[in-house]
Amino acid sequence: MAHALPAALSGNSTERLSALFDTHHERLYRLARRLVSNADDARDLVQETFLKAARSLSSVPAGVTSEEAWLVRVLINIRRDEWRKTAVRARHAGEAGGSMRATSDEEAAFVARATVWRALDTLAPRRRAVIVMHELEGLTVPAIASLLGITAVTVRWHLSIGRRDLARILRPHMGETDEDR
Repeated sequence: MAHALPAALSGNSTERLSALFDTHHERLYRLARRLVSNADDARDLVQETFLKAARSLSSVPAGVTSEEAWLVRVLINIRRDEWRKTAVRARHAGEAGGSMRATSDEEAAFVARATVWRALDTLAPRRRAVIVMHELEGLTVPAIASLLGITAVTVRWHLSIGRRDLARILRPHMGETDEDR
C-alpha cells in the first residue's frame, strides 16, 4: 500500500488531506455502506477514494461542497468499476443466481436484504447511486443533483426509472407475477 501514496506529501498537502478526511469520511462511509453489502467493503471503498484524492490532491476543488461532490463522484466511479468487473467475471463464469429458501425470520431477513442488494446491483451505476442517496441516505433531489453534477430533472428521471426497474426485478420475489398487476 505504501506505493499507492505519493512518495513525499508536503506538510501542507498532508494537512489538506487530513482536513478532507476529517470533514468528509463519515459521510462517504455512510454512502459507501449503502452501495456495498458489508462494512469492510465500505471501508475499502472509502480508503480507495482517499487514496485517489492523495494521488491527485491538486484536482480536489476548494470549498466543502465542491470537495464533497468531487469525493462522492470518485467513490461512485470506483464502485462503478467494481460493478463492471463483477459483471464481466459473472458473465465469463456463467454464474446464475439461485434463490434460497428461508426457514426462520433471520434467514428470511437475510434473503430479503440479499435480494434487494442483487436487484440494486442490476441497476446502472448512476441510477443505483441516485436511488441509494435518495431512498436510503435521505438526500433531497437538489442535493443529489449538486453532488453528482447533473440536473434535478435527471435525478428525478433516474429515481423514476430506478424505482420501476426495482419493482419489476423484485416482483417475482414478492410472489407477484405480471398477471397479478
